[in-house]
Amino acid sequence: MNQFREWEKEYKKPVFLTKDSKPQADTVRFLKFLKKEGVDIAQSTVVDLGAGTGRNGNYLATLGATVFGIELSKTATLLAQKRAEEADLDATYTQGDMGEKLPYEDEQFNAALDVMSSNSLTESCREMFVSEISRILKPGGYVYIKALCKDGDKNAKEMIKKFPGKEKDTYTMPETGITERAFTEEDFRNIYGKGFEILSLEKKSNYIRFNNQSYKRNYWVCYMKKNK
Repeated sequence: MNQFREWEKEYKKPVFLTKDSKPQADTVRFLKFLKKEGVDIAQSTVVDLGAGTGRNGNYLATLGATVFGIELSKTATLLAQKRAEEADLDATYTQGDMGEKLPYEDEQFNAALDVMSSNSLTESCREMFVSEISRILKPGGYVYIKALCKDGDKNAKEMIKKFPGKEKDTYTMPETGITERAFTEEDFRNIYGKGFEILSLEKKSNYIRFNNQSYKRNYWVCYMKKNK
């Protein structure tokens, strides 16, 4: 599996992750966008790709969505499912590799989420991932992707220089062994835009806390729609 040991270790003893059960703010904003688009989330089937501990997927389920999630870490998957069952939510989580063929039917979903997950895929797995999203989404279905941005991010460029990965614009975090990629706008559009209409692509910044220091990081927040 793609970086299974690294992610399993991180979820068992987090260095930078949180096991928070609350949804991320950018996910809540995506739901507001869907509402403006006329999408009734309570009548939707949604897939959370790289679901972690279910913080986003379970929130969607509280709003009435039917949720499926796939997550590489067994520890995270079990926690996500436990939280869903305790809250009696319509959410099903599966341990698996989102860089391989996904265990879902063609045109099964109204929407898909990838919140900081496909950053860690290899180029070949990411290509498979984008193709699989297209396969499992209904025509006109929506995709929300949050990914690392290289443009204007001094920390990303420094990490790529100091701890380079094997592929373009990747770095391997020495504390965790996890490899991530940061994307230029051109690369993001070329990689993720295949078969989709990019409705919105916004660069956002926030600060993360690591080793008692604050670091400014840039992110792409993207909304796409599958071509009919």
